[in-house]
Amino acid sequence: MIKLEVDLGERSYPIFIGSGLLGQAGLVRPHVHGKRALIVTNEVVAPLYLAQLKGALGDVQCDHLVLPDGEHTKTLATLGTIYDKLLADRHERSTTLIALGGGVVGDITGFAAATYQRGVNFIQVPTTLLSQVDSSVGGKTGVNHPLGKNMIGAFYQPQCVVADTDVLASLPDRELKAGIAEVIKYGLIDNLPFFAWLESNIDGLLVGDKTLLAEAVKVSCEEKARIVAADEKEGGVRALLNLGHTFGHAIETAMGYGTWLHGEAVGAGMVMATDLSARLGWLDMDAAARAKALLQRAGLPVAPPSGMSADDFMRLMAFDKKVQGGKIRFILLRGLGKAVIESGVDATLLQQTLEAGDNLCQR
Repeated sequence: MIKLEVDLGERSYPIFIGSGLLGQAGLVRPHVHGKRALIVTNEVVAPLYLAQLKGALGDVQCDHLVLPDGEHTKTLATLGTIYDKLLADRHERSTTLIALGGGVVGDITGFAAATYQRGVNFIQVPTTLLSQVDSSVGGKTGVNHPLGKNMIGAFYQPQCVVADTDVLASLPDRELKAGIAEVIKYGLIDNLPFFAWLESNIDGLLVGDKTLLAEAVKVSCEEKARIVAADEKEGGVRALLNLGHTFGHAIETAMGYGTWLHGEAVGAGMVMATDLSARLGWLDMDAAARAKALLQRAGLPVAPPSGMSADDFMRLMAFDKKVQGGKIRFILLRGLGKAVIESGVDATLLQQTLEAGDNLCQR
């Protein structure tokens, strides 16, 4: 087992990464400070792992709530069902919420914990690659709005994160590939050696090699923990973690939440970001093509949906959380492994990227 630390002073917490962690008595239990807990999971994960997690909680009085699966459920209405369950079962401020599932379950459970009786403890037990390497770490919680993804939420840190790499064996191929998009992101923003490692090992990751997946989760969590420790509430450097997300969130919103998986939209968004970086003269075409080639080898979309126009992107990106003073801030590259935040993008060059479609990074 690997133990990492997210260093946030009194809000610091451990990330446990390894094989066979889910059923380990004594791993999760010390982070449940009261005698009661509510496990929030979904209809796909519950039959696989709910009983195992309950068994590891020992003497905790453990209720559970099983939600429908899918990004379309990440709404205020679903949040209300968690409150209903907590109130109906008379959970007090000493309770702990435990998120057992992917990013949707983790985000919505964390937001429920942040707001129920003005804040109760919660624990992340992520069951997808994407949630293990990204959404479970850092304290971003929330739900979607029809006009924009993750527009309603809070920064609220968990007590711990338990990433059992064994559960990744049950992931459908599409979900695994979506998680790999976020792994590639860490290489592109500030870790070129990791990007090169991914180029060498992408085939093994795609077939679920346990050793390679554990290394990918470890490095990704190390990267995110370091950045979150430096900028917990995204006032600066943490925004770099959103490489590809400004374009990607627009895709998810336009297509309907869940039509494109988050990692798929981010994959296409990262190609758009590298294309725009190249048009600005910050990234040479060979480097842009290299990034696109790795994403393509990972089985990810490398172009936006054919039905989305430049106007669609501009309209939806205007709701992005990184907009400041009416200007869209983009995360771009001044080289592989050298991400920057930029708000003064030339409108003509941006338009060219938005209109490039399948010809991204192919000039």
